[in-house]
Amino acid sequence: MRKHLWSMSLMWLVLVSVPGTTLAQVNHQSRTLVINGQAGQADLVKIDGRFYVDLDAVARITNGSLRFEASRIVLDLPISTVSSPTTVPPPSPADDSGLSRDFMKAGIEAIAEMREWASTLAYAIQNGYQVTESWVATYREQASHNVNLASAAARTEEDRNALQLLNNEFEAVRQWSNKLVEARKSMDTAKYALSANALRDEPLSQKIITCGHFLASMFGSRSFHDDASCH
Repeated sequence: MRKHLWSMSLMWLVLVSVPGTTLAQVNHQSRTLVINGQAGQADLVKIDGRFYVDLDAVARITNGSLRFEASRIVLDLPISTVSSPTTVPPPSPADDSGLSRDFMKAGIEAIAEMREWASTLAYAIQNGYQVTESWVATYREQASHNVNLASAAARTEEDRNALQLLNNEFEAVRQWSNKLVEARKSMDTAKYALSANALRDEPLSQKIITCGHFLASMFGSRSFHDDASCH
C-alpha cells in the first residue's frame, strides 16, 4: 500500500511541477528531510535539475496524514508542526580560555591586510614606481579597519593580550610605510633598487616580518603566546 501511495504522490508532483515532460533526466535518491525541526528519511527524485519529494514521507515525518480522493489529494499536518517554531537551544557559555574563534578569524584577516599593504609598498619602492600618501592610505585604512574588527571581536583575556601584539604590528607597519613614503618624496629610495634584499634586511622590516609570522602561527594555535618581535 505504501509503495502504491509513493507512486501516486510522486506522479502527482511530477505532473503538476513539470507539465509536458516526457523525456526528463531522472535521478532517484534517499535524503534526510527536515520539516520544522522534525527529521526523517525521504525518497527524492531529481528531474532536470529539480527535486521532488514523496508526499507520503512528508506526512510520515510530520505525523500527518495523506489520503487520495476521487479528484484530489489531501495532506493534513498537525497544528503544532506548522505553527510551532523550531526550538533553538540556548547558546553555550563563552569559553574564557584561549583565543575565541571570531577573534582568531579577524586577527588572521588583519595580518593578511597588513602583509598586502607592506608587500605592495615594498614592490613599488624597489621598482621605482610613484608612491603617494593617498595611494598608501587605501592599504593603511583597510588594515586599520580589520584591526578594529579584531578589537570588537576580542572576548577573552587571551584575545585582549593578543590584540595588543596585533596593534603593535600595525603601528610598526605604519611607521615603516611613512618612512618609505617620505624617502620616495626626497628621492632617497634608489638604494633599494640596487639589491633585492636591501629593503627586506633593514631592522624595521625584519621586525615586521618576524612579528607577522609569529602572529599568524599564534592565531593558528588558538592560544596566546608572546614574542619580543611584536614589542
